[in-house]
Amino acid sequence: MLLVFQGENSYISPSWYASKAEDGKVVPTWNYVSVHARGRLKIVDDAVWLRAQLEQLTAHNEKSQPQPWSVGDAPADFTEKLMTAIIGFEVVITDLQGKWKVSQNRVAKDQLSVIDGLSHSGQHGMADLVRSRGSTAGG
Repeated sequence: MLLVFQGENSYISPSWYASKAEDGKVVPTWNYVSVHARGRLKIVDDAVWLRAQLEQLTAHNEKSQPQPWSVGDAPADFTEKLMTAIIGFEVVITDLQGKWKVSQNRVAKDQLSVIDGLSHSGQHGMADLVRSRGSTAGG
């Protein structure tokens, strides 16, 4: 089984590159973060296990709320009925590969101008990734 997880991704305009004025040899591209996980799928048909997973997931996502909601806040019969529509599974990972393209192939001045372009277009997550991961480029 292959699971694909995608992180930040953003269109990169060639007009953002500071080096565009020098030779014009720039084209649009896409920055992205991706992880491919391969493994063996295991279906888990256990209501207690499934409820524990739902409770943990809900608690994790609700923790920043002023009044966190929990699975126990819903009527038990309602929750039990909804749980019958959920298939629990685990994946025993046998291979994990990650890749990112965050303008690390560009010279430093292009990285800085891409950060500026991303920031001005509201794509702060990708701007932060270029800032933190793009520092390996020369120039």
